[in-house]
Amino acid sequence: MLTLTEQATTAVKTITAQFPEVTTGGIRIQGAGSPESQFQLIVVPAPQPTDAVVEKDGARVFLDLEAAVVLDDRVLDAQEDGQGGVQFAVSAA
Repeated sequence: MLTLTEQATTAVKTITAQFPEVTTGGIRIQGAGSPESQFQLIVVPAPQPTDAVVEKDGARVFLDLEAAVVLDDRVLDAQEDGQGGVQFAVSAA
């Protein structure tokens, strides 16, 4: 299962806090459907019934079936980009 670093946990909580309507939601990682972009990250109010759910210290990440398979045993990290944005990266565990 995907693991979140402390930086990713903080980033997910910061991002979802900007959307009051998703208090029980999180960030969903889903297949983008194109070879140029493997995954999309979107803020959602709840997981889909088939999503895998990863929770750490109040941060919630939902993985669609494709993402759950590809990101199994991976680590999600995040870094501020210096312009108020966040860059997510996935690495081997």
